[in-house]
Amino acid sequence: MSTLDFLVRKDHLATGELRETAESPLAEGQVRLGVDKFALTANNITYAAFGDAMNYWGFYPAADGWGRIPVWGFGTVLDSRCPGVAAGECFYGYYPMSSQVVLQPVRLSPAGFFEGAAHRAALHAVYNSYSRCAADPFHTPQTEDIEALLRPLFITSWLIDDFLADNDFFGAGEDGKGAVLLSSASSKTAYGTAFQLAQREGIEVVGLTSTANLEFCNSLGCYHRVLAYDQLDRIAADAACVYVDFSGNAALRKNIHTRFGNLKYSCSVGGTHVEQLGGARDLPGPRATLFFAPAQIKKRNADWGADGLGQRLLQAWKTFVGRVCDPAAPWLVVERHLGPDAVAAAYAEVLGGHGDPRVGHILSLLPIPPT
Repeated sequence: MSTLDFLVRKDHLATGELRETAESPLAEGQVRLGVDKFALTANNITYAAFGDAMNYWGFYPAADGWGRIPVWGFGTVLDSRCPGVAAGECFYGYYPMSSQVVLQPVRLSPAGFFEGAAHRAALHAVYNSYSRCAADPFHTPQTEDIEALLRPLFITSWLIDDFLADNDFFGAGEDGKGAVLLSSASSKTAYGTAFQLAQREGIEVVGLTSTANLEFCNSLGCYHRVLAYDQLDRIAADAACVYVDFSGNAALRKNIHTRFGNLKYSCSVGGTHVEQLGGARDLPGPRATLFFAPAQIKKRNADWGADGLGQRLLQAWKTFVGRVCDPAAPWLVVERHLGPDAVAAAYAEVLGGHGDPRVGHILSLLPIPPT
């Protein structure tokens, strides 16, 4: 059986290519998993956009100039030469956009394993951890697609909210009139952050989005206000505020830093506006600082212990999923893309950023079974 990989040019993300390679024999200690399905969101485009700066290309190296975008999803063990990992087991984790992958499990436990390949040794443990679905408290078969789409994003959202609260919103909420501005407000990581922030007192949650997505963002009910990008003048110029940048739009960042003289903190999270990414030098006000979720995880592990952090995340996740999947007004509708052509088309749509924000894309490069 051969492996099918979807690759992109690192210097031109719109150029994608499907490559087929022969299956290689497993070495002692390795396992081969079929990548059953994976989510593709703006978060994955951020991985690609910051692939060199944050070493996201390092997880699944490709030939010179090409990259394999890492994605979150589910895989089933097809073959194992690793005692403690059995054929047929299902794992949630960080996969390539491929039909199958070979991993080298280490630090096995009833909960799962860590990837032990030498080229990933210096990469953060959050991305090297694979969870056994049968023992994973976050996992239910009924919400598997939602988990692939939202679990990693929501953890980032939860950590952003926790980071800002842990730092007292950098003084923005001292008088109870401060605001947190979130760009790309229709993105899943942004509205997950807004969902958490809206539960706190003394801070206004303002979503910034394109005119086309105003109605959707308002329908979520987790933003106190939603404004189009050209409506910044509706916020007082002297408002104490924090900017959380999910878009990476350099012009918007500059406008915000220039308009708001009482900007307390500027946090860069993503790059949904790939064509408008730019540097953050010579900006008025605070330095735009990249948010790195694993750093906050490390801090809270020290503060609360791994179990304490896990319990807080699990409870918040269950509350969030309950709202997202509310049958009366769901925030997310799953759309599946099966096979090479469908995967390539879905990638182009997500990269372009023009899709319906209510749609979540689940992809698979596995052969489509005959009907």
